[in-house]
Amino acid sequence: MSLIAGNWKMYNGPVEAGELCRTLRKTDLPDGVEVIVCPPFVSLAESVQVLAGTEIGVFAQNCHWEAEGAFTGEVSAPMLKELGVYGTLVGHSERRQWFGETDDTVARRVYACLEAGLQVIACVGETEEQRDKGATHAVLRRQVAGFEADQNLVIAYEPVWAIGTGRTATPDMAQEAHETIKELLDVPMLYGGSVKPDNAAELLAQPAIDGALVGGASLEVDSFAAICRAAIR
Repeated sequence: MSLIAGNWKMYNGPVEAGELCRTLRKTDLPDGVEVIVCPPFVSLAESVQVLAGTEIGVFAQNCHWEAEGAFTGEVSAPMLKELGVYGTLVGHSERRQWFGETDDTVARRVYACLEAGLQVIACVGETEEQRDKGATHAVLRRQVAGFEADQNLVIAYEPVWAIGTGRTATPDMAQEAHETIKELLDVPMLYGGSVKPDNAAELLAQPAIDGALVGGASLEVDSFAAICRAAIR
Protein backbone atom coordinates (compact mmCIF):
# COMPACT_ATOMS: atom_id res chain seq x y z
CA MET A 1 0.00 0.00 0.00
CA SER A 2 1.33 3.44 -0.91
CA LEU A 3 1.63 6.12 1.76
CA ILE A 4 1.09 9.83 1.17
CA ALA A 5 1.96 12.19 4.04
CA GLY A 6 1.24 15.91 4.00
CA ASN A 7 3.66 18.07 5.99
CA TRP A 8 1.90 21.35 6.77
CA LYS A 9 5.07 22.89 8.25
CA MET A 10 4.36 26.18 10.10
CA TYR A 11 1.01 26.74 8.40
CA ASN A 12 -2.59 26.26 9.54
CA GLY A 13 -3.39 27.19 13.12
CA PRO A 14 -6.27 25.34 14.81
CA VAL A 15 -9.04 27.17 12.93
CA GLU A 16 -7.47 26.72 9.49
CA ALA A 17 -6.43 23.15 10.30
CA GLY A 18 -9.98 22.30 11.34
CA GLU A 19 -11.36 23.69 8.09
CA LEU A 20 -8.83 21.78 6.02
CA CYS A 21 -9.50 18.55 7.88
CA ARG A 22 -13.27 18.95 7.44
CA THR A 23 -12.70 19.35 3.71
CA LEU A 24 -10.49 16.27 3.68
CA ARG A 25 -13.27 14.30 5.41
CA LYS A 26 -15.57 15.09 2.51
CA THR A 27 -12.98 14.42 -0.18
CA ASP A 28 -13.04 11.17 -2.11
CA LEU A 29 -9.59 9.79 -1.35
CA PRO A 30 -8.60 6.52 -3.06
CA ASP A 31 -8.71 3.15 -1.38
CA GLY A 32 -5.37 1.39 -1.20
CA VAL A 33 -3.48 4.55 -0.24
CA GLU A 34 -2.59 5.36 3.37
CA VAL A 35 -3.06 9.08 3.99
CA ILE A 36 -1.39 11.08 6.78
CA VAL A 37 -1.36 14.77 7.68
CA CYS A 38 1.28 16.44 9.85
CA PRO A 39 -0.08 19.69 11.35
CA PRO A 40 1.84 22.06 13.64
CA PHE A 41 1.76 21.20 17.34
CA VAL A 42 -0.97 23.75 18.14
CA SER A 43 -3.27 22.17 15.55
CA LEU A 44 -2.82 18.52 16.45
CA ALA A 45 -5.73 18.27 18.90
CA GLU A 46 -8.16 19.92 16.47
CA SER A 47 -6.98 17.72 13.60
CA VAL A 48 -7.31 14.54 15.66
CA GLN A 49 -10.83 15.50 16.71
CA VAL A 50 -12.04 16.43 13.22
CA LEU A 51 -10.51 13.37 11.54
CA ALA A 52 -11.70 10.91 14.20
CA GLY A 53 -13.47 7.97 12.60
CA THR A 54 -11.68 8.37 9.27
CA GLU A 55 -8.73 6.46 7.81
CA ILE A 56 -6.60 9.63 7.75
CA GLY A 57 -3.80 9.50 10.31
CA VAL A 58 -2.49 12.52 12.22
CA PHE A 59 1.27 12.80 12.82
CA ALA A 60 3.33 15.44 14.60
CA GLN A 61 6.27 17.18 12.93
CA ASN A 62 8.85 16.42 15.63
CA CYS A 63 9.25 14.66 18.98
CA HIS A 64 11.87 14.69 21.75
CA TRP A 65 13.77 11.60 22.87
CA GLU A 66 12.89 12.03 26.56
CA ALA A 67 9.46 11.33 28.01
CA GLU A 68 9.61 14.52 30.11
CA GLY A 69 12.11 17.00 31.47
CA ALA A 70 13.58 20.49 31.23
CA PHE A 71 13.43 20.76 27.43
CA THR A 72 11.64 24.02 26.76
CA GLY A 73 9.85 24.08 23.43
CA GLU A 74 9.94 20.31 22.94
CA VAL A 75 7.13 17.73 22.99
CA SER A 76 7.38 14.10 24.08
CA ALA A 77 5.99 10.85 22.72
CA PRO A 78 3.66 10.30 25.73
CA MET A 79 2.21 13.79 25.19
CA LEU A 80 1.54 13.04 21.53
CA LYS A 81 -0.06 9.70 22.33
CA GLU A 82 -2.31 11.35 24.92
CA LEU A 83 -3.58 13.65 22.15
CA GLY A 84 -4.38 10.67 19.96
CA VAL A 85 -1.52 11.25 17.52
CA TYR A 86 -0.37 8.11 15.69
CA GLY A 87 3.17 9.09 14.80
CA THR A 88 5.63 11.82 13.95
CA LEU A 89 8.11 13.12 11.44
CA VAL A 90 11.71 13.12 12.66
CA GLY A 91 14.81 14.77 11.25
CA HIS A 92 13.23 16.91 8.54
CA SER A 93 15.90 18.85 6.66
CA GLU A 94 14.52 22.13 8.00
CA ARG A 95 15.08 20.83 11.53
CA ARG A 96 18.66 19.95 10.59
CA GLN A 97 19.27 23.27 8.82
CA TRP A 98 17.68 25.71 11.26
CA PHE A 99 17.58 23.95 14.63
CA GLY A 100 20.84 22.07 14.92
CA GLU A 101 19.58 18.52 14.42
CA THR A 102 22.37 16.01 13.88
CA ASP A 103 22.41 12.39 12.77
CA ASP A 104 22.82 11.45 16.45
CA THR A 105 19.88 13.47 17.76
CA VAL A 106 17.69 12.30 14.91
CA ALA A 107 18.53 8.66 15.69
CA ARG A 108 17.76 9.25 19.38
CA ARG A 109 14.37 10.72 18.51
CA VAL A 110 13.58 7.84 16.15
CA TYR A 111 14.49 5.21 18.74
CA ALA A 112 12.49 6.88 21.54
CA CYS A 113 9.39 7.32 19.39
CA LEU A 114 9.44 3.70 18.22
CA GLU A 115 9.96 2.50 21.79
CA ALA A 116 6.92 4.54 22.85
CA GLY A 117 4.78 2.91 20.15
CA LEU A 118 4.60 5.81 17.73
CA GLN A 119 4.99 5.38 13.99
CA VAL A 120 7.93 7.36 12.60
CA ILE A 121 8.75 8.95 9.26
CA ALA A 122 12.48 9.64 9.48
CA CYS A 123 13.84 12.10 6.92
CA VAL A 124 17.21 11.91 5.19
CA GLY A 125 18.76 13.66 2.21
CA GLU A 126 21.78 15.43 0.80
CA THR A 127 22.47 19.12 0.21
CA GLU A 128 23.22 20.54 -3.22
CA GLU A 129 26.90 20.86 -2.30
CA GLN A 130 27.05 17.21 -1.23
CA ARG A 131 25.41 16.07 -4.46
CA ASP A 132 27.76 18.19 -6.56
CA LYS A 133 30.71 16.52 -4.79
CA GLY A 134 29.30 13.07 -5.57
CA ALA A 135 28.71 12.35 -1.88
CA THR A 136 24.98 11.61 -2.03
CA HIS A 137 25.20 7.89 -1.32
CA ALA A 138 27.80 8.28 1.43
CA VAL A 139 25.61 10.91 3.12
CA LEU A 140 22.53 8.70 2.95
CA ARG A 141 24.40 5.70 4.35
CA ARG A 142 25.69 7.82 7.22
CA GLN A 143 22.28 9.27 8.01
CA VAL A 144 20.54 5.89 8.23
CA ALA A 145 23.40 4.17 10.08
CA GLY A 146 21.74 4.89 13.42
CA PHE A 147 18.39 3.34 12.43
CA GLU A 148 17.21 -0.24 12.67
CA ALA A 149 14.40 -1.78 10.65
CA ASP A 150 11.09 -1.65 12.49
CA GLN A 151 7.51 -2.26 11.36
CA ASN A 152 6.62 1.28 12.46
CA LEU A 153 9.53 2.99 10.69
CA VAL A 154 9.32 4.70 7.29
CA ILE A 155 12.21 6.59 5.66
CA ALA A 156 11.58 9.71 3.61
CA TYR A 157 14.29 10.66 1.13
CA GLU A 158 14.11 14.41 0.59
CA PRO A 159 17.04 15.98 -1.24
CA VAL A 160 17.60 19.26 0.59
CA TRP A 161 18.10 21.15 -2.67
CA ALA A 162 14.55 20.22 -3.71
CA ILE A 163 12.76 21.32 -0.53
CA GLY A 164 10.56 24.32 -1.26
CA THR A 165 12.64 25.28 -4.31
CA GLY A 166 10.40 23.97 -7.05
CA ARG A 167 13.25 21.70 -8.16
CA THR A 168 12.61 17.97 -8.09
CA ALA A 169 14.91 14.99 -8.36
CA THR A 170 14.38 13.12 -11.60
CA PRO A 171 12.62 9.77 -11.20
CA ASP A 172 15.92 8.01 -11.93
CA MET A 173 17.76 10.06 -9.31
CA ALA A 174 15.07 9.36 -6.73
CA GLN A 175 15.01 5.65 -7.57
CA GLU A 176 18.79 5.39 -7.22
CA ALA A 177 18.77 7.10 -3.81
CA HIS A 178 15.95 4.89 -2.56
CA GLU A 179 17.79 1.78 -3.70
CA THR A 180 20.86 2.87 -1.73
CA ILE A 181 18.83 3.14 1.46
CA LYS A 182 16.89 -0.07 0.89
CA GLU A 183 20.20 -1.93 0.66
CA LEU A 184 20.66 -1.02 4.33
CA LEU A 185 17.11 -0.99 5.68
CA ASP A 186 14.12 -3.00 4.48
CA VAL A 187 11.47 -0.40 5.28
CA PRO A 188 8.98 1.60 3.21
CA MET A 189 10.49 4.62 1.44
CA LEU A 190 8.86 7.94 0.58
CA TYR A 191 10.13 10.62 -1.78
CA GLY A 192 9.89 14.24 -0.62
CA GLY A 193 10.96 17.37 -2.44
CA SER A 194 8.56 19.58 -4.40
CA VAL A 195 6.11 16.74 -5.08
CA LYS A 196 3.17 18.10 -7.07
CA PRO A 197 0.22 16.64 -9.00
CA ASP A 198 2.07 17.05 -12.29
CA ASN A 199 5.16 15.05 -11.24
CA ALA A 200 3.74 12.66 -8.66
CA ALA A 201 2.72 9.83 -10.98
CA GLU A 202 6.14 9.55 -12.62
CA LEU A 203 7.95 9.61 -9.28
CA LEU A 204 5.57 7.17 -7.60
CA ALA A 205 5.85 4.73 -10.49
CA GLN A 206 9.46 3.99 -9.54
CA PRO A 207 9.67 0.50 -7.98
CA ALA A 208 11.67 1.54 -4.89
CA ILE A 209 9.38 4.49 -4.06
CA ASP A 210 6.49 3.54 -1.77
CA GLY A 211 4.86 6.95 -1.40
CA ALA A 212 5.52 10.65 -0.93
CA LEU A 213 6.13 13.23 1.75
CA VAL A 214 4.33 16.27 0.38
CA GLY A 215 5.02 19.83 1.51
CA GLY A 216 3.34 22.87 -0.04
CA ALA A 217 1.03 20.84 -2.27
CA SER A 218 -0.57 19.29 0.83
CA LEU A 219 -1.95 22.67 1.91
CA GLU A 220 -4.52 22.60 -0.92
CA VAL A 221 -6.97 19.71 -0.71
CA ASP A 222 -7.40 19.37 -4.49
CA SER A 223 -3.66 19.07 -5.15
CA PHE A 224 -3.14 16.73 -2.18
CA ALA A 225 -5.99 14.49 -3.32
CA ALA A 226 -4.56 14.42 -6.85
CA ILE A 227 -1.23 13.20 -5.48
CA CYS A 228 -3.04 10.54 -3.45
CA ARG A 229 -4.77 9.35 -6.63
CA ALA A 230 -1.42 9.26 -8.43
CA ALA A 231 -0.18 6.78 -5.82
CA ILE A 232 -2.64 4.05 -6.82
CA ARG A 233 -0.76 1.04 -8.22
